Amino acid sequence: MNENTPSGPIAAASRLPEMPAFEPGSVWLVGAGPGDPGLLSLLAFHALGQADDIVYDALVGDGILALAGAGAVCHAAGKRGGKPSAKQADITEKLIELARAGRKVLRLKGGDPFIFGRGGEEALALAAAEVPFRLVPGITAAVAGLAYAGIPITDRRVNSAVTFITGHEAGGGPPEGLDWRALASGAPVLILYMALKHLAWMAERLISAGLDPDTAVVLISKATTADQHIVETHLAAAAADAEAAKLEAPAIVAIGDVVGLRAALDPSATPEARARAALALSADGDRD
Repeated sequence: MNENTPSGPIAAASRLPEMPAFEPGSVWLVGAGPGDPGLLSLLAFHALGQADDIVYDALVGDGILALAGAGAVCHAAGKRGGKPSAKQADITEKLIELARAGRKVLRLKGGDPFIFGRGGEEALALAAAEVPFRLVPGITAAVAGLAYAGIPITDRRVNSAVTFITGHEAGGGPPEGLDWRALASGAPVLILYMALKHLAWMAERLISAGLDPDTAVVLISKATTADQHIVETHLAAAAADAEAAKLEAPAIVAIGDVVGLRAALDPSATPEARARAALALSADGDRD
């Protein structure tokens, strides 16, 4: 690079790949990630700047909405369990109505809307209405939340599989149709989404199916945001500890030995503490 070569943010922006056109009369279904605006994809950032209308859910924070184009109209369409919420049919109808009016419509949802979100349902409705759309996944809370807490979701010494489980069924009740014995015996790491309400029920099912009550658990509320709250516990005590800590949704629950890696990788720990824990984990691995 010579002295005449541009540098800094302007130069970086000039090197961005060409983004697809956001056509009038279309809807982009976009994941905004779990909260930190820095975790937005380039496509999500591009859509925010191009959209005429942004229909956003309750998990999309002000820091992300602040990136919208100057003329964008923002429509709140949050759905939160136990609280007054927009009806799904009304949200879908609004997307179709705005697109048919020739608007560039951004449907912005927290995390990845295609993992226990309603992104697929909304896409099917758009397809049935012959409305053009694009699906843009986001970083899911399980991956990002655990990483921000100092826990890799996989480690080849610990687990070669991960199982994602929803904490409630379509009607709001617990996920009764699961094979709890198979989950307890065959899944080295379990990730529970939207599970605070039914956590005691789910933990009881897993323990009854054979999972050790002392299995390590981490609960992460409001992952990747300034209000992130982390509680380390074990399976038998997880629900009581979540209540004692007054954890609030949205929250991710991870169950399995991978939680133990946090001792060496916790961003809030001192370098000395992390080094001691890393050496201890390495020594345990050598003995195995």
